[in-house]
Amino acid sequence: MSPEVLSGLLASAGTIVLILAFAAHVAHAVLLASGRRLANVRVGALAGRPAYATVAGGSFVAGVTARSTEADAPARPVTAADPTALVGAARWLTIAAFGILAAALVSRGIAVGRGPWGNMYEFSMAFATGIVGGYLVLGRRYPIASIGFIPLGVASTLALYAASLPSDIRPLVPALANAPLLTIHVGMAVIAYGIFATAFAAGVGYLVQGTSDRFAWLPSHRVLDAVAYRAVVIGFPIFATMIVLGSWWASIAWSRYWGWDPKETAALATWLVYAVYLHARNRRGWAGRPAALLLVVGFGMVLVTYSGSLWFSGLHAYSGL
Repeated sequence: MSPEVLSGLLASAGTIVLILAFAAHVAHAVLLASGRRLANVRVGALAGRPAYATVAGGSFVAGVTARSTEADAPARPVTAADPTALVGAARWLTIAAFGILAAALVSRGIAVGRGPWGNMYEFSMAFATGIVGGYLVLGRRYPIASIGFIPLGVASTLALYAASLPSDIRPLVPALANAPLLTIHVGMAVIAYGIFATAFAAGVGYLVQGTSDRFAWLPSHRVLDAVAYRAVVIGFPIFATMIVLGSWWASIAWSRYWGWDPKETAALATWLVYAVYLHARNRRGWAGRPAALLLVVGFGMVLVTYSGSLWFSGLHAYSGL
């Protein structure tokens, strides 16, 4: 089997597993949210129910079983750190999706002899893989499974969009025929964009949660703020380096470092939004909700940068990137 065919099969399988991981995360969040709504149910009221009906705060959460004899013990509202019957499946499906998609990219890279992100199909698959990887890295340190459906939903959409694009291998135009710079420059974009997706999810969660922590099943506003800040601290210098390398490549390909191409302009605007976020988060008047709004705007600019060549003509348009 050729690497190209293997890559296509792995990409299809990875997309299916990714969608299953997204669905499992949605179900996990729904179970936690349902537990929050049933927080006043007492454990004793569930006596006699099947053993699988484990509850903590009225949700299918391991920790207190229906066999409990403490009939008068008040139920505890669930929190984002509580497990559900699906949290393990959600995590392992996410790991499996990342592994399969990464293998698809490796196979594609072997087939094309460069970084597997030289056209819109390849970059969309790589972007989806980067989002899943960024979420897994941050999810190891912070209890963010209850908002995992947000980045995984974005990744699933990108993977499905990639599946609708032509996947045949074609020669690159001369301006892109620089395998080392293509691999490093666009690879850094994949990593930064993927990490920013989890920062976006944390920002959305913060806006919903508020400083009063409205919903026990969501991570606290402090956890969400920490996740977002850590993600941007990691992704921002990678993104900045990507822009610098892109300028160097532009001088080689087009004999100028900067030309205000729509793609270049969108990337600069994205960099400025995250630079403002890093400054705003440490200012008393901008910390909290305004900073979270900047994360939403920032990821919106990431998507504009990703898809800008589809809407605007420019020197990047012929690449599809």
